[in-house]
Amino acid sequence: MPYPHVGPRPGSALRAMVATPIKTAIARQVVAMFNDRSRGERPVTRRPDGLFGPSAVAWRVHGDVTAMMVGGIAGLLLQMLHPAVLAGVWDHSNFRQDMHGRLRRTAKFIALTTYGGRDEAEAAISRVRGIHDRISGLLPDGTPYRVNDPALLAWVHVTETTCFLDSWLRYAEPGMPAADQDRYFAEMAQIGGGLGADPVPRTRREAQELIQAMRPHLVCDERTREVALFLLTQRPRSRAAEPFQALAMQAAADLLPEWARAMHDLPAPVFARPLIRAGTLGVAATLRWAFR
Repeated sequence: MPYPHVGPRPGSALRAMVATPIKTAIARQVVAMFNDRSRGERPVTRRPDGLFGPSAVAWRVHGDVTAMMVGGIAGLLLQMLHPAVLAGVWDHSNFRQDMHGRLRRTAKFIALTTYGGRDEAEAAISRVRGIHDRISGLLPDGTPYRVNDPALLAWVHVTETTCFLDSWLRYAEPGMPAADQDRYFAEMAQIGGGLGADPVPRTRREAQELIQAMRPHLVCDERTREVALFLLTQRPRSRAAEPFQALAMQAAADLLPEWARAMHDLPAPVFARPLIRAGTLGVAATLRWAFR
């Protein structure tokens, strides 16, 4: 792209003509990862009359494909360390047969509540809350659990939002002001509270304190390792997306706090870390270019 104060260089029109099909192909591949065309699914249309609006920090953070993918996977790895969250997935989902569908539905929920109109966002929250109200069971030790437990929902909410923001800070906006980080948690509290989570952090510090308070309740057992392995070894439906997904999985493990990586028995990528981060930054730049 030419500098703002310099006219197009010779041949730039030809390069643009060549680049356009490449950009379109990349964008189509990514859109297909999050929208099942066979079911008529399409990307969510951005509307200014939603829960947040274009000036919201959430619009900024949730608009980056790479940061959201890496943060979403890291969030799942953190969430499953809670025995009741893991039990809900183990007992009541078809993750083994349709992990891609589960991830796609989660992405659609985030898109609707972030960018959809208020009616769409509230309908999505109500639908998920209704599903949660019907799910309960027993942990392996016989302890009963309910998916709509406010403390359980708070854990899911805080891990998800923290990982999304951490991924954004690492791969998109490392200099993000602390005030904007707090504002992100305050905005997302609308969704967490709407789903029934309690407590819901409204600042970065409150989020960190909630995660620390939950650590004594976290466990990594054989079932946790099985689900984590299944998640981390998923192959995309498109071969073209395999390198990107493999890198996103490594970047997600790298994003985890050291204590969580140790619980999952994931190696600290000391020597590979620069390559993982550089590669992920490169993918992020390519996708931003493709969607520009």
